[in-house]
Amino acid sequence: MIGFDPTPEQEALREMSHKFAANEIRPRAAEWDRDGTFPLELFRKAFDLGLMTGFIPEIFGGQGLTLLDTCILEEEISWGCSGVATSMNANALALGPILLAGTEAQKRAFIQPFATEFRFASFCLTEPGAGSDPGGIATTARRDGDGYVLSGRKCFITNGAHASQYTVFASTDRSRGHKGLSAFVVPREAPGVSTGKKEDKMGQRASETSDVLFEDVRVPEANRLGAEGEGFRIAMRTIDYARAGVAAMAVGVARAAYEHAAEYSRQRVQFGQPIAMNQAIYFLLADMATDIEAARLLTWRAAWLADQGKRNTKESSFAKAFAADLAMRAATDAVQIFGGYGYMKDYPVEKLMRDAKLLQIFEGTSQIQRMVIAKETLMR
Repeated sequence: MIGFDPTPEQEALREMSHKFAANEIRPRAAEWDRDGTFPLELFRKAFDLGLMTGFIPEIFGGQGLTLLDTCILEEEISWGCSGVATSMNANALALGPILLAGTEAQKRAFIQPFATEFRFASFCLTEPGAGSDPGGIATTARRDGDGYVLSGRKCFITNGAHASQYTVFASTDRSRGHKGLSAFVVPREAPGVSTGKKEDKMGQRASETSDVLFEDVRVPEANRLGAEGEGFRIAMRTIDYARAGVAAMAVGVARAAYEHAAEYSRQRVQFGQPIAMNQAIYFLLADMATDIEAARLLTWRAAWLADQGKRNTKESSFAKAFAADLAMRAATDAVQIFGGYGYMKDYPVEKLMRDAKLLQIFEGTSQIQRMVIAKETLMR
C-alpha cells in the first residue's frame, strides 16, 4: 500500500530543522547575503545538532538517515536560506562517492572523522572547460611509483576554501574521454593543493565558492576510489543520489516564495480590496501551491527509490528539473506580486529570485536534466 504520512521520527526531524531555520537562519539570512558572509558559527551549531552528519551511517558515527529523511531536512533549511543549505549539504556530496565506492578502510579513514569533528569536504568535478561534459576534464592523475601525481584546476567548488578534504575526479587516460576518469580523495594539507579567490556570486551568497588547484600533488593508490576508469560511473551515481536533495532545496525556496507572496497579497490593498482577491493574483498563488505539492512528491519518490537500492536516474532528473524550474518561477512570480517592493532588498523575495537561479544550474542544468529524461524515456 502506498502511504504519504511521514513517520513520527521524520516529523520530529522536520520540526527540529524548521525551528533551526526559523530561529537561527532566517533572522540573519539577508545580512549574510548582503555581505557575502560565510556563517561559520551557524554551521558549527548545525553540526552540533547533527544537521550536517545525518547522512553518515551509524556505524561511522552519523545518524544513518535515509535520503528521504535528508530531503525533509533540506527542504526546511532551504526554506530558511538555500545558500546555507548548499554549504551544509556539501559534505554529503563530497563524501557520497566514498560511501558508494570506497572500501571499508577508506570509509573509516575518510568519512568517520566528519561525524566526530566539525569540518568540510568538497566535491571537485567541474573545471573551466568541463561542466556538463565530464569527458572534457583536463585534470590528470599520472601514475608514479606506488601512487599518482595529480595536476589541474577545479572551479565553482562549494566550500573549497574551507575544506580539509577533496573528492577529485581526474583523467588517468585522456585518450578514453569520460571512460578514462578516476576518483581520488585528496587531503587539504597535501603539498601542491591551494585555493583561488572567493567568487562574487549573484545569489546563495552565504555559501562560498572558489577554485581549487592541484599542482603536482602526490596521491597514494590507497586514496583512489574504485578501479582506474570508474570515476565517471562513481560521479554519475553520486549525482543521481544528490539530485533529490537539490530538488528538496528547490521545494524549500518555492515554499518560502509562496508563503511570502500569499501573506503580502492578503495585506496589500488596492482598489478597495486585498490583491489576493484578484484573479490575476490568486491564480498565480494557486499554481504555486499546486506545483509545490507536485515537486515534493517527485522529490520524495526519487529519494525513496534510492533508499530501496533501486536506480533513480530518470526520477531524480524529473524531480530536479521540475523543482528547480518551479523555484525560479515561484520566486519570479512572488517578486511580481510584491510589485515595486519586490524589487527592493528591504523585502525578502528578490533574494529568493537570485538564490533560485543557481538551482537550475548546479548538479546538472535544467537542460541537462531534460537530456537525461529524454534518454531514459525515449531510448530504453
